Parts: sequence; structure tokens; C-alpha cells
Amino acid sequence: MTMQQTFPALGSHPAAGLAGPERRAATVERLSRAEFDLLVIGGGILGLSTAWHAAQSGLRVALVDQGDFAGATSSASSKLLHGGLRYLQTGAVRLVAENHFERRAVARQVAPHLARPLTFYLPVYKGGPHSAAKLGAGVFAYSALSAFGDGVGHLLSPSRAARDVPELRTDNLRAVAVYGDDQMNDSRMALMTARAAAESGAALLNHAEVTGLRFTGGRVTGADLRDRTDGHEFGVNARLVLNATGPWVDRLRAMEDPGAAPSVRLSKGAHLVLRRTAPWNAALATPVDRYRITFALPWEDMLLLGTTDETYEGDPGEVAVTDADTTQILDEASFSLRDRQVSRDLITYAFAGLRVLPGGPGDTAKAKRETVVTEGRAGMLSVAGGKWTTFRHIGRTVLAKLESLPGSPLGDGIVPVSGLPKRAPLPGFASAPAVAHRLLVDDPAPGGMAQDTAQHLATHYGSLAFEIARLAYERPELAGRIHPDAPEIWAQVVYARDQEWAETPEDVLRRRTTLTIRGLDDPTVRAGVQDLLTEG
Repeated sequence: MTMQQTFPALGSHPAAGLAGPERRAATVERLSRAEFDLLVIGGGILGLSTAWHAAQSGLRVALVDQGDFAGATSSASSKLLHGGLRYLQTGAVRLVAENHFERRAVARQVAPHLARPLTFYLPVYKGGPHSAAKLGAGVFAYSALSAFGDGVGHLLSPSRAARDVPELRTDNLRAVAVYGDDQMNDSRMALMTARAAAESGAALLNHAEVTGLRFTGGRVTGADLRDRTDGHEFGVNARLVLNATGPWVDRLRAMEDPGAAPSVRLSKGAHLVLRRTAPWNAALATPVDRYRITFALPWEDMLLLGTTDETYEGDPGEVAVTDADTTQILDEASFSLRDRQVSRDLITYAFAGLRVLPGGPGDTAKAKRETVVTEGRAGMLSVAGGKWTTFRHIGRTVLAKLESLPGSPLGDGIVPVSGLPKRAPLPGFASAPAVAHRLLVDDPAPGGMAQDTAQHLATHYGSLAFEIARLAYERPELAGRIHPDAPEIWAQVVYARDQEWAETPEDVLRRRTTLTIRGLDDPTVRAGVQDLLTEG
């Protein structure tokens, strides 16, 4: 069997036959000339999910973002799909059950190639904020709300837990509570959602900054834009505009109405990525106080620590991890981790994001992570807040809100949200182990594909990994590793350019691969990526 017979042809969304630069030019022309039903401003997961569902319903949808898709908050999460164990303390049983339903739908039916089960250990130390009995009962109830689909929450002996997590601090450790959730790479999940929106007919453009809103008869009917890649200015006309700009939501609202009062407050969450000093077969969720938990998560062959939760009042574009954040995260991690695993020398990357919370007083750590949809004076809708786990539900909720607007501004004839597929899969839907197996046995190159590369491609692209394998076969120079200490290959850079809207080395290294979080985006790697982005 030849490679042509084994691996599919490239491209399956609009303008798939065009390379990156040509596709961008075609998208800009389409945005400039067409009249859209809905313009979504903001390419985080809220905007992307709304665009995906709106396009499925038959609407003509455009989406733009001033930076990259998932370039801010949506790629700065704790990388979890979870029910929200801490919500049980407040009696939010229904919320936890709903979160579990969405978590399991995404991880099992929508994107099993991008999510994987993760076992959590909750250590109970002498003098800690919770007793073993309380946490044991809590994890049992938590698993019951998931219909025990991830096993039964229970207590474990410290010695047994230490075998799975050798770096677990066992001094004064009374017991360990066990429960299950799921984990993902948030950037890859967002990109697959963007691709799903494009395959449903939406026009998407990143690195396109809104310079002003367009008005017709006192109503917002579009936006003026500047292409940040070349400075070209153009406009987009739409019957309805949705502001899904996350931490920038009030800034865009002020373009609609300079007198608009602030609607949200921001909370900064910082994380650290470290090299691991031992194998990890479970994650740690260590209670810091009655309301907060600090995580230690095995992720992308590394260890992810965090997070912080503090009010942020600065420029959203300037949010960063401070030395105080680093100290806090390492100090809190040391409650349950041995000293050698919390050394600053192990840090490869640090990132911070902003949670968008409803406006009002109170501790941000106790604030509800709920989604708020409001309508402005000139008819622009704004959506903000929510959890990664429920991104599909949020998209459907926003679409339902659009459908219910007085006067039916989106017109008649569209498929209502109730008529959309309940669990439409994301692109690449497949069994990741099966894809990895095929990549290993079908690669005709001498020596074949490395096992870690096959595993990485399968769990970050699903069946779309075959398109990358085809690129590597057709251009053997793309089959080599980008860095000897990472599983990624050069074909992923070309694929990111031509199929995933990558415009800059940062787009590739931080969000389409794991080179940055591994601390491997050195000048040589960046130069090689830049060369491929601009070749031809």
C-alpha cells in the first residue's frame, strides 16, 4: 500500500486548497465583501464555540481576534475538564452534575482524541483545613454525581499514594482522597473548535484588530479592522455583533457607548511549568484553605503547578507572572511536594491568564464562574465569563439568546439551537491509541516514526495526524524533530501555517506545539519556524 493510499489528502475546511498567505488574503476579501448575519469579535473559546454553533445553525458567521485564537485567557487555564469539586462546599450539587455531564461528553464523545482521564489525589495532612472523613465523603459524592463513570471516590493510604506520586510529601500525611476528572491541551482544543467553525462555513481571521464599530440607524452593524500582519485596513458588515473579547469586554463596550459602566472584574491566575524529577501516575489537588486548592498536574511530560487567584486591575495585555506569584505557587506546592520538585531551577515556563467574573464586591476565589450575556445601548451583545469545561453549553446558550432577541434580527429559516446535533464531534475525532498505532505501522520511512512522535500527534490532532504524516512523507526534510528533546516534527509547522492560521513563531511554538512550555523555543528553533512560515 502506498502512502497516497494510506494517508488522506490535506485540507477539509473552506479555502483548503490555498496555502497560509493565500488563504488569509481570501478570507480578508470574503470578510470585506460579504454581509454576515453574525460578527463575533474575540477568538477565545467563548467566541469560537458560539461561532461554531451559529454556523451549524445556518447563519453566515464571521469571527475576528486582535491576536491569535486562544491567545490570552483560553490558553492560560489549568488544562482541566472538571466537575468542580469545590462547588460541593456551597451546595451547588446541580452545577457539579451539569459540569460532569459536559466534561464526560467532551472527553468521551466530542473530543476523545484531545482529552484523557486523570486521577486526582487529595492529600489530608495533620492540621489541614479538611478532615479525612469530610474529603472522603466529598469525593464519594463527587463521583456519584458523575454516575461513578470515573470510578468510586474513596480514601487511599499514604504509602499507596506515594507509589504513584514519588514526590508526594508523606510527613504528617493522614490519608489521601481519590477522584477522577479529565485533562486537555487547551490551545489544541480551541484550535479544533476554530476548525470546526470553519468547516461549518464560518470565516475566521486572527491578528485583526478592531479599530472602531460601524453603526446604521444607531445600531452596531459591523466593525472596522486593521490587519496586524500587514497594516491593511478593511471593514466587516453584520446584522448582529457579539462582543466575546474576554478581559477586554468592557473596552469594546465603551466603543459602543462611552458612558457604559464596567460590567466585569478580573482575577489573575498564574501557573508554572517545571521539569519532573520522577514519574507521575496521578495529579495532586492540595487544599490551601477552606476554599482554595493548589494543583500539581502531570501534563505534556512536564509538571504544571498553580494557580493563584487575585484581583487584577491593570491592562489585560500586560498580565504576567511576577516573582511574588512564583514564590506563592512554589510555597503552596511545597505543602505536598518534596523540596527537590519545587526548585526554581526546574521551571521551564510561566504563564498568567485573567478570569472574567461578574462585577461586584467579594473575594474572587469565592466568586461564581458564570457566563453573563448583556445587550448594549446600540444592540451589541456582550458575553463574558464561564468555565472551559462547559464551552459547548456556553456556545448553545449564547445562540439561544440570539434567537430570542426581539424582532428576530438574525432572520428566519435558521436551525434552532434545539435542532443542532447534541454531541457533534470536533475535527480529528478518533481513538488516539488507534491513530498512534497506524502512524507507527504505516510509516514507510527507514526506521519509521518515533513512538513519542506518533503518540504526540495522535493525542493532539487525532485522525488529522495522518495529514501531517503525509506532509512528512512528501517532504522528508519535514520529518525531523524540531528540537531533540521534544516529540514535534517540522511538518507540524507547515501544517500550522497552511491549516491552522499560524502567522508568527509564537503562534506555532506556544499554541500549536509544546516547544515553548518545555522551554525549548531557543533562537535556532525560532529561526527555523520563521523560515517555514515565510517560505515560498
